[in-house]
Amino acid sequence: MSIAPPAHAAAPAWIDDWLRELPTRSLAELVPDPATAAVFSTDMIPAFLTTGNLASARVGTLAGPVVALFRRAHAHGVRRFVLLQDSHDPRTPEFDAWPEHAVRGTPESTTIPELRALPFAADFAVIEKNSLNPAIETGLDAWLDAHPEILTALVVGDCTDLCVYQLAMHLRLRANARNLAGFRVVVPADAVETYDLPSAAAAETGAFAHPGDFFHAVFLYHMALNGIDVVRTLTS
Repeated sequence: MSIAPPAHAAAPAWIDDWLRELPTRSLAELVPDPATAAVFSTDMIPAFLTTGNLASARVGTLAGPVVALFRRAHAHGVRRFVLLQDSHDPRTPEFDAWPEHAVRGTPESTTIPELRALPFAADFAVIEKNSLNPAIETGLDAWLDAHPEILTALVVGDCTDLCVYQLAMHLRLRANARNLAGFRVVVPADAVETYDLPSAAAAETGAFAHPGDFFHAVFLYHMALNGIDVVRTLTS
């Protein structure tokens, strides 16, 4: 039997202090040459924002800040946008751990309409994935190999402790393993989010409790611990 965390589990005070003190940075400062940067988003799809077994109102609030960041990045001159998105085979073993979601070919697995409506949506490179990891049996590494000019990866999306963490860490660790000096991974805290499932609600369904504030803060901290630049927000 798993031990549920307190109903309102919070991160240690010193992590909360660190989170409150995150700096605001500008794209002009972090990306002086927009041709060397790309925005990588993960799972900005209805399955997690609006519709289906794993949709979360908390995660749904991401549409506004993520679209705004896409717009700011494009206005700054960034032209590479890579969208990692769940598109599950109906037989995936992942459904043994998580309720069925984002089945390939269903509306749940498509890009949210707010992103599709952007005038530069034709520039998006959509990479489907069948697991939490962005690179196992996907085209992500091939895309990165084809774009060696990319030295700054701006990572947004959901969930902070799941697919965002996997994406940011893959980009960081891949660069480390290849000795890619100067490669940066940047995660703006206001453009990532995770879901919240209090222990009482989890007990009713037999699910694992998932205190959103706790996991959001702790996994942002863990990304920073690994050399990822975690910032409060990215301005123009």
